[in-house]
Amino acid sequence: MADTGIIHRNDREVRAIFNIGISELILVLLVAFLVVGPKDLPKVARWLGRAVKKLRLLVREVKQETGWNEIEKEIRDTKSDLHELKKEADISGELHSASRQVDRSLQDVEKELKQTES
Repeated sequence: MADTGIIHRNDREVRAIFNIGISELILVLLVAFLVVGPKDLPKVARWLGRAVKKLRLLVREVKQETGWNEIEKEIRDTKSDLHELKKEADISGELHSASRQVDRSLQDVEKELKQTES
């Protein structure tokens, strides 16, 4: 399965920011500090924060208009139903048991044949 970067907590989705860890985040901040400079870094950070906020609002609106959340929930429900059906339809345990019984029966028949030959 592919990692979606979504962590489910209390029926809320918390998205990991670009799926990066703390060390990568520190590296990005260090590079930004070197490229932008200490004077303009707060301005750039504010602009970037506003841009991310607007993007999140836009994504939320698109999801609401298209019904994406309902589709996503339906897909999750269908996936769990399929997993349950797979478990119910799994007959491998029964087949192994039947195979062992057939093997035992064959061994019994072989023993009886050997006894009748003697």
